Amino acid sequence: MKRNLWVLIFSFILLLNACGPSPEEPATLTATARTATAFAWTRTFTSTRTFTPTLTFTSTSTLTPTITDTPTITFTPTYNFPKVRVNVANLACRYGPSTAYLYALDLHEGDTGVVWGRHANSPWLYVKMDNLPIPCWVHPFYLDIEGDIMKMIVQQVRLPMTDALYAAPEQVWAERDEDTNTVVVYWSEVWMTEDDDRGYFLDVWVCQGGNYVWVPVGIPNQYITEYSFLDEPGCSQPSGGKLYTVEKHGYTTPVDIPWPP
Repeated sequence: MKRNLWVLIFSFILLLNACGPSPEEPATLTATARTATAFAWTRTFTSTRTFTPTLTFTSTSTLTPTITDTPTITFTPTYNFPKVRVNVANLACRYGPSTAYLYALDLHEGDTGVVWGRHANSPWLYVKMDNLPIPCWVHPFYLDIEGDIMKMIVQQVRLPMTDALYAAPEQVWAERDEDTNTVVVYWSEVWMTEDDDRGYFLDVWVCQGGNYVWVPVGIPNQYITEYSFLDEPGCSQPSGGKLYTVEKHGYTTPVDIPWPP
């Protein structure tokens, strides 16, 4: 009896297992449920900000502005050179500011021109006359002047130089007389044709009365070969000078005078 009861119970259990789902079926159901759940979740979108970097380029080159020159108009004041007019019948215009210099050109009463300069050590003026091709020197005493000559520049003397035919004396010396404060300059004669002969020129600075004095001397012909100068003590600058041979075309290269102490 008990045996049959256990058989019956066992058979019922087997029947229940046969009617139930297979092991794979619950797994499939579970996977399906999960898939549905996942699908339901993925249908809801959450906005996510995406950061896109902005590239900023900084130029490493430095722009240098181009400078354009703007022309500046400079007004140069015009200067009216002093005007001159010759007030004597005849006047020699010379190569230097003294009668010791060679004659250059003739001037006549009424000739006009302008003053280009003045000399530092004499009153003579450097003028450019309207009717002459070159400027030359004249004494203001013989001119009517319109304008301020003291505003003019100090003009250097420019001599016409020539060594083509003659030279300066080969021998030049000087002797001092202490008792009279006199210096005598001597030189050897330079032969020249009579037509060319204009003698010699001494350009000398000496001390007189405590002042340093410019003394230009023109010797009229080739035969005079000495000249005396008063040269006193009392000046801080040394006395001395140069000697030229002069012919009608101009001056030779000078030689220094060996001035005695």
